[in-house]
Amino acid sequence: MVTASPSDPYARHVLARMADFFTDEGTPWARRLWDIGSVLALEELWEAGYWQAHGVLSPAACDWQRIQLGALIGPDRGLGDRELRKELTGLLKHPLPDPSPARRRLKEIIGHVRSGYLERWATAVSAPVDQRVKPERFSRTVASHLLDLGYSASYLKAWAKELYDAHATTADTAAAAVELARRQARSYDVLVALEKVPRRELAEPLEHWYGKGKVVAWLREHGHDTAGIRPGGGFVYQFTALDPFSAAEQARQMLERMTARSQFLRRDRGGVKPLSHIWVAGHPRPVPLDPPARGADVLTLVNEGHLYKVAGARSRTDDALELAAAVNRGPLAPAVAGAWAAIESLLSNPDDPKGEGERSGKAVAADRMAAIIACSWPRAELTALAHRHKPRALDELARAVAGCTTNQKRARVVAEALLAHGASALDFTGAATKYSDRPAAQRMADLVQNPRPVLNDVAGAFRIALRRLYRTRNIILHGGATQGVALEASLRTAAPLVGAGLDRIIHADYVEGLDPLDLAARADVALTLVNGETGLSVVDLLEPA
Repeated sequence: MVTASPSDPYARHVLARMADFFTDEGTPWARRLWDIGSVLALEELWEAGYWQAHGVLSPAACDWQRIQLGALIGPDRGLGDRELRKELTGLLKHPLPDPSPARRRLKEIIGHVRSGYLERWATAVSAPVDQRVKPERFSRTVASHLLDLGYSASYLKAWAKELYDAHATTADTAAAAVELARRQARSYDVLVALEKVPRRELAEPLEHWYGKGKVVAWLREHGHDTAGIRPGGGFVYQFTALDPFSAAEQARQMLERMTARSQFLRRDRGGVKPLSHIWVAGHPRPVPLDPPARGADVLTLVNEGHLYKVAGARSRTDDALELAAAVNRGPLAPAVAGAWAAIESLLSNPDDPKGEGERSGKAVAADRMAAIIACSWPRAELTALAHRHKPRALDELARAVAGCTTNQKRARVVAEALLAHGASALDFTGAATKYSDRPAAQRMADLVQNPRPVLNDVAGAFRIALRRLYRTRNIILHGGATQGVALEASLRTAAPLVGAGLDRIIHADYVEGLDPLDLAARADVALTLVNGETGLSVVDLLEPA
């Protein structure tokens, strides 16, 4: 039960960041959720052993995954303090081939980690304020864990807003998250209505089929408005899900399978046409058939005026955009495959290291993309902060920002203010997003004070997300499996990063004529030289020397 209370700054920070993480469309990539939770990451590692045994994933890829996970879970309070943590960290120090006693042991440990995971976090954040983990870590942990469990972002966004509006305390927020994690999935009846039904005689004998009149009657029975709805028929399926939006997503995936099959008809090819919404019994509003985009935005196409410039010779970046086009709203498997194909086509080369090393083979393309994105992160956040600095009375910083003619200059002005005065240099009183902007300002203040370790941490997070995308692609294309344990999570975390990386690659191509591999080399060098003897600023990491 949420209780109204005086404002709890820690809780306000946590809930504001959760709102960022649960907003599918609208949250800039730099403020998105870049990682999955520890429990799902362990399940993914366990699954990887199977694919290694079947030759789909290499031993080097699985070892890299295991070593990175071992480093990441160190600060995770949900893993306990004594026996459980010791057992888990010990297992992750050695390979976990399938079959092996260690892998069987890992499976048992995962069950113990999953049970009580958020309860242990609730205990950790009940400590005195000066002993708590940073709110950014807590918000990322809770958000990723709830999404990994199968809750939809739409449902969780409403949940977080309710807590925020009720001025929930940190204890309230932790308890509410625990309650969600304990909740059991339930059955939902979901109507998928079709406008066109080719070969109707094949649908009518099926138990889930509803004719035109029966579809309208079902809608009325469940309190939905039928004005303007002209179905040709439909199907009512029962799905087990944690919330109505997740049930609708399962129906959406069912529809994708149905429409894909209709592409193979000789007559009426592609003729299965669904209506524009899905209806869930017990949920008051229809759910749009088109899902929210996954956040892969390439703003350069508009900013540099290239959206409609498609005449002339095709370039590598043109091909990459087409390959990655499914990443925002396409079915999961084509979206993963296309996104990785775009990265590999731009950032791999025949002279790359061969063999089984950490940066051998195509995996190096993920690392190069991660470096490019990491170098673009400071400018993206600093520019956003420049626009959101809105004090009640115009101050010196606001006047300086107003006098800038480019985002590069705005970012530099804000970086200088943060270096001189810390996060308090920025005032978001007049900004609607102030509770999200304040932690962003602190992150940027930490960055300008000590760039290299912050950038290395961020680049590491991006590298993990993009290598996960690569592993998922291999499981789909080489393993022929579209039900991987981390398939949806892989796309959720990587899609905004793919958009950000493509944006910088295409910008460099249009503005400088710079090859993607040369941009990757520039980014790699910049991460080494930033804030050193060359005077390279965090604002200029992708600029030519």
